[in-house]
Amino acid sequence: QLQLVESGGGLVQPGGSLRLSCAASEFRMNYYNIGWFRQTPGKEREAVSCIGVSGATTNYADSVKGRFTVSRDNAKMYLQMNSLKPEDTAIYYCAARITVQPMCGLSSETIWGQGTQVTVSS
Repeated sequence: QLQLVESGGGLVQPGGSLRLSCAASEFRMNYYNIGWFRQTPGKEREAVSCIGVSGATTNYADSVKGRFTVSRDNAKMYLQMNSLKPEDTAIYYCAARITVQPMCGLSSETIWGQGTQVTVSS
């Protein structure tokens, strides 16, 4: 079973930056669409960004466009988060075996990481 491990979360001031990483236990991740989702207490998990197998296709939630950049390389995925806002505070999860278009979507085979906390606060 493919396992995903996120890292890079933490506490940052508004306007600051963080870079999240997602490492896979197997190179099989290279054959899947992958993405980032986030969740806050009392709310449903929402898609943040996703990227296709080749890396040529990406998608972003409107709330993060122009601030976040997703990338992938050799069984790892990254999310560069700039100009962070308090509303970006959430647990961020990486996921594999998702759809990229029309927006990052789940399937019955979606695999999840355990999540990493991002807190944006002064």
